[in-house]
Amino acid sequence: MPYQRNVSTKCVVGLGNPGREYAATRHNVGFRVVETLARKWNAGRGRRVFNGRLFKTLVGPSPIPVLLFQPHTFMNRSGSAVRDVAGFHKIDGADLLIVLDDMAMPLGQLRLRSGGSAGGHNGLADVLEAFGTQDVPRLRVGIGAAPPRMDPADYVLRPFQAGEKERIERAIEHAAQAVEDWVIEGIEYAMGKHNDKATGQERPADACPGTTAPEGQGSNGR
Repeated sequence: MPYQRNVSTKCVVGLGNPGREYAATRHNVGFRVVETLARKWNAGRGRRVFNGRLFKTLVGPSPIPVLLFQPHTFMNRSGSAVRDVAGFHKIDGADLLIVLDDMAMPLGQLRLRSGGSAGGHNGLADVLEAFGTQDVPRLRVGIGAAPPRMDPADYVLRPFQAGEKERIERAIEHAAQAVEDWVIEGIEYAMGKHNDKATGQERPADACPGTTAPEGQGSNGR
């Protein structure tokens, strides 16, 4: 089915690190949400363009064109690839959604926001710098805090423990549904339906203290 005219294209970007050694790590939750959506939406295998993997599909009863993108520039250098995809396809900021992991949130919790700071996440920070604005929607998926005395840079590059795998799989499916609702119904609807309010008052301006992604990922293979 061809893309409909006069319908804004949406772009969903999952942040992560390329390579099999990183596939199951905490830092690659964004990649996994995109892969789940590609299967759910029958988007095929995608193709290698813009320093990443790009999928194209149609979503919803009144088909909306959607791009799914995984930057392969390593986490801390994600911005240029995302900017190139958005620029080439003329994606407005409100039609771009970044999916990422968050150590400052409990395992499996979701938080969707229309903008705000990077909250210490270096991948998101690079995207915001590339676009020159904080007004970029994002969906955070909680991966839980690092254990005491463990370097956060090591923690995010480790796989989930056996007792956590079922919860994170459910969270990834939940995140995929949140993305679909964002595409079809819009961000306000998706926020109201999927943001976890069980923890009480949420932090303002999307600030997530302590969410520090590993430094130097783009230069040292992380």
